[in-house]
Amino acid sequence: MAFEGFPPRMHFVPVPSPVLGPLLEEIDDLGELKCTLRVLWMLHQKRTSPKVVSAREVLSDRTLAKALSANGSPDSARVEDALARAVQRGTLVTGTVASGGTEERLYALNAEADRRALAWVVGGDMPFAPASSAGPWEAATERPNIFALYEDNVGMLNPMISDELRDAEQIYPAVWIEDAFREAVSQNKRSWRYIARILERWEREGRGDGESGRHPEKARYY
Repeated sequence: MAFEGFPPRMHFVPVPSPVLGPLLEEIDDLGELKCTLRVLWMLHQKRTSPKVVSAREVLSDRTLAKALSANGSPDSARVEDALARAVQRGTLVTGTVASGGTEERLYALNAEADRRALAWVVGGDMPFAPASSAGPWEAATERPNIFALYEDNVGMLNPMISDELRDAEQIYPAVWIEDAFREAVSQNKRSWRYIARILERWEREGRGDGESGRHPEKARYY
């Protein structure tokens, strides 16, 4: 099926220029390329330091599970091989940290600041919040889409709201959308305007960082 095109509003993810230059010329394994790009996206979602991801997070990522599936079934070995290739090439760096009595393998971009942060985490000088205890591929199960969430928690759809939801689905991670709906319901604020403002605040400030002193941009949601 052909790609329908990019939405009017979308979230851009910065990609280090060597990835689109010399590394693009050198990487000859499609799995490694897909994994590298997805890990860059995952690192960008980290709104606070350290900018590292755990092997558990990577192995339970739904998009990567689909991108590197074998005959339609998730294949953790392909993801692990792609990660190992990226480390061997020098795109990513890795280390382990004790977590809950076991070792958690972590990955960071092979850049000076990120290597330093990873070293601090591994050395115990910087705290690291471990990934959830979800087993590999658990997150690959289908999540309710944004339209179902709206109908279940807010009300009937109309064309204008449908366009706004479609744009938001392209901009924000699925887990952010679900959590924003959950927060709105818990506050008995069942409107897309309220939910959209939660998402916009998280994108500006990071999740759980509280309100900022900046005047929020006027929302275009209804």
